Amino acid sequence: MNNSVTSSSLHLLGSSHHIADLAVREKISLPQGKIDDFYKGLSTLPGLDECLLLNTCNRTEIYGASSNGFSPDMLREYFSEFHKLDPEFLRKYSYQHSGEKVVRHLFEVTSGIDSQMVGETEILGQVKKAYEDACERKVSGKMLNRLFQKGFQAAKWARTNTGISKGQINLGNVLCELARRIFGKVSNSRLLVIGAGEVAESAMEAFKSRGSQAITVTGRTFDWCPLSRRKPDELAEKYGGFALAFSKFQESLHHFDVILTSTASGRSLISVDAINQAMKNRPAKPLFLIDASVPRNIDEAVAKTDNVFLYNMDDVSAIANENLKSRMAEVDRCRSVLGKKAVRIWEQMTHHALANSSANQSTASSS
Repeated sequence: MNNSVTSSSLHLLGSSHHIADLAVREKISLPQGKIDDFYKGLSTLPGLDECLLLNTCNRTEIYGASSNGFSPDMLREYFSEFHKLDPEFLRKYSYQHSGEKVVRHLFEVTSGIDSQMVGETEILGQVKKAYEDACERKVSGKMLNRLFQKGFQAAKWARTNTGISKGQINLGNVLCELARRIFGKVSNSRLLVIGAGEVAESAMEAFKSRGSQAITVTGRTFDWCPLSRRKPDELAEKYGGFALAFSKFQESLHHFDVILTSTASGRSLISVDAINQAMKNRPAKPLFLIDASVPRNIDEAVAKTDNVFLYNMDDVSAIANENLKSRMAEVDRCRSVLGKKAVRIWEQMTHHALANSSANQSTASSS
């Protein structure tokens, strides 16, 4: 890839919970198995010098840096063609930014104020993983490297100097609160985590910190997981839990009180029949299911089963934001300061790009 940059070469195409509900996000999200091919095609777009994919349960975003002659519409055209999405559908449920607006947007994403659960902490780790992945693929260069390093600094400032993360808002803590409402004590709840990514680890850490002694993790394979950089059995060891073979988890569902799915499999892993069978083996005991996957891993129909409580990411986020009004002043202050930081950083990036361009032209002229 060409590493040259210009003053107007930063682009973003994205879709998130702000404009797309869960059913739409399922259609737009990229399956893990397609990401290699997606990057291969993305990196060959004429004029696109750098690129980065951020693909989480609540957002799918493509960041790009380009040289002259690149049209931002190419990102949307490529995405719709690659993912076989109707162009008008994607246009309706996506947004595009350029220049300073990309900087501002990333700052709000990394700080957590753009999250579905406002102030949550998992997103920063997810952005860092996406950045590391782009660096390993050698598709992130000078402009995106600077952008994301500044994004990480902005997140640190926000969490240090504002109260947006008061109470350590993350999925793990929200799940513990829901489990407490259902079972009384989290320490008595038996947790099964299906998956080994950032969300899975957050849940395990939260349950462990509240005294749970029965934490089990499983996955489709026990191979290295690219999202968490850990194997499921390594996560089990870290949190004093147990590793369960994936082939055994279906027949073991009745042993657990709380079941979290957080995988990139893109298919249903827990059916109505499996839950009905599990409930026959645990009469009068409720079962709490959380589907944190996009596309979802649990059949929606299981919610109709007596004594079964099923939550998806939209449900959990609504509960997490119950006390949002009391924190809105901090969110507004954070957004204001980050906006000013974004303007300043964009001016620096533009000045740096123009200075490099002038230096390159002078060198070319003298030679």
